[in-house]
Amino acid sequence: MSGNHGIVVKLVAGIALAAALAGCGRKGPLVPPESFVPAPVATLTVEQKDDAFYVSWPAPDRDEGGRPLKDLAGFRVYRRPVLPPGQDCEECPTAYALVRTVDLEYPQDVRTYDGRYVLADRGLTNGVTYQYKVISFKKDGSESGASNRTRRTMVAAPPAPRLTASSSATGVALQWEQSPLATGESVGAYIYRRRGDDLASLVLLTPAPVTGTSYEDQRLERGVTYVYLVRQVAAVDGQLVEGAASNTVRGALAEPE
Repeated sequence: MSGNHGIVVKLVAGIALAAALAGCGRKGPLVPPESFVPAPVATLTVEQKDDAFYVSWPAPDRDEGGRPLKDLAGFRVYRRPVLPPGQDCEECPTAYALVRTVDLEYPQDVRTYDGRYVLADRGLTNGVTYQYKVISFKKDGSESGASNRTRRTMVAAPPAPRLTASSSATGVALQWEQSPLATGESVGAYIYRRRGDDLASLVLLTPAPVTGTSYEDQRLERGVTYVYLVRQVAAVDGQLVEGAASNTVRGALAEPE
């Protein structure tokens, strides 16, 4: 009798164990909640144009677990001044100040260009080095880890050139006058162009600085009026700095004689 009782107990225990294992198999491995937060931004950059730092970054498209990211709501951009050695403390709780919370449903003056968000940070002090980081957040409030850090020193930017334009049947010829630099070495100028009054069509026409003080734009559509501006470019401590924008001028293809 006792032998039969032992067999029954073992049989019941085996059935319970098999059911438990089967149930666990249906559920699959547990996924930690932190794997659903946005992956950190890895390509945060900062450039200087005139008296502003243009901070830019792409939106993450994956979460920490490698899945397509859902419900991205915005970003928080932080900045800190870099102090001299012995005084600098990036990990101190008051080191970074919040510059902007970017709500993707109402981004205000934060623009998108070539797949990147661009924030103009002004009111900075010449000679001070600033460091930035950005954190993404979802609609449920969960946050990513901090992005890569990027830093730059604010310097006196080149002054605005004086720009003129003349139209012909083959293109628009631009000429500008440059003023002496307060710091750095001039390496040329960037030329920007847009179609008429369409501000969203503004593009950098010359991917590398144009040396000299003249340029002819021949990549034009007949019947379209174009608006141009120029920024002088200086090399300061190994980095390019764009100066203040020139006056704008208009040009279009002239009718052949």
